[in-house]
Amino acid sequence: MIKLFISCVMISATVAACAQGSDKMDFERYEPKSTLVVPEHKPDRAKFPFVDIHNHQYGLKSSSIPGLLTDMDKLNMKVMVNLSGGTGSNLQAMTGAVKETAPKRFIIFANIDFNGLGESGWSEKAAKQLETDVKNGANGLKIFKNLGFSVKDNTGKRVAVDDPRLDAIWAKAGELKIPVLIHTADPKPFWDPVDEKNERWLEITTHPGRKRGPSDPEPFDELIAEQHRVFKKHIKTTFIAAHFGWYPNDLGKLARLMDEMPNICVEFGAVIAELGRQPRAARQFFEKYQDRILFGKDSWVPAEYATYFRVLETTDEYFPYHKKYHAYWRMYGIGLSDEVLKKVYYKNALRIVPNIDKNLFPQ
Repeated sequence: MIKLFISCVMISATVAACAQGSDKMDFERYEPKSTLVVPEHKPDRAKFPFVDIHNHQYGLKSSSIPGLLTDMDKLNMKVMVNLSGGTGSNLQAMTGAVKETAPKRFIIFANIDFNGLGESGWSEKAAKQLETDVKNGANGLKIFKNLGFSVKDNTGKRVAVDDPRLDAIWAKAGELKIPVLIHTADPKPFWDPVDEKNERWLEITTHPGRKRGPSDPEPFDELIAEQHRVFKKHIKTTFIAAHFGWYPNDLGKLARLMDEMPNICVEFGAVIAELGRQPRAARQFFEKYQDRILFGKDSWVPAEYATYFRVLETTDEYFPYHKKYHAYWRMYGIGLSDEVLKKVYYKNALRIVPNIDKNLFPQ
């Protein structure tokens, strides 16, 4: 009994000494080197030229394009789709800069100005503005997550994603034959209690602004349901659900949704870690829906693209994601076939997004 007591005291003292050390380590810093010895492939350049359907270059100007092209060429990115094109004169300035500097390498998507929504004639004006933006060089429409979250009408009421006052916009996109890339809601765990059972605990703890209350501003399921009602109502319009529609962790459900709504495609910006931890299920999903998946990254950090290439192209085992707070687990390569890779990297984008120069890609 005395020996046990002494041992416990010694262990406690050791733990306390470590905790008081000058180089205190927390969970975010704890990154042990795996002793697993397996083949590794770390591609820093895509196997085939690709279109990044989900990028943001706010205020893109002629002066910033040369530097972007240098980084794009290193990655084998032939076309960047800038979803942050704005509308009106701002969009026209951006498409003009692209036309002047690198007309074949950038595709610009327009955005909607929701100011004044609810005023007489707003819907018709918004649809007409989208038509004008397309004439001025836009090749798609991007809807940010503020629709459903923070967009309010002229009376101060939240505007739902499926608000009928927006129907003219979705219909106009279908008429113009441009895709609508739409981001609705956020990962569901952002709505869940921040406890030991929440898989996003570390992310929410380090980024508390991402936490949402049970009905802030609406439950996750309601926001997603609003989005799906739009998809079903506007069957002649092609929608690209950002971030795998927030179901990259439930590919069975996403498959049922895609079967139910043939006018939707998906892109995997910021959710590659979800796919990398279920390589067999992910590969089956990519093979089944190979004509409806596009390459997307989201944030412009060139060094992070290597993670995407590794998940898609290799069969590597047990490798880390590039942001531990975002995905603390290890991933595995899906090992897609060349046929599927080409569709994901560029063939699907060539079919879905107008005016991408096909000569930039293998025939």
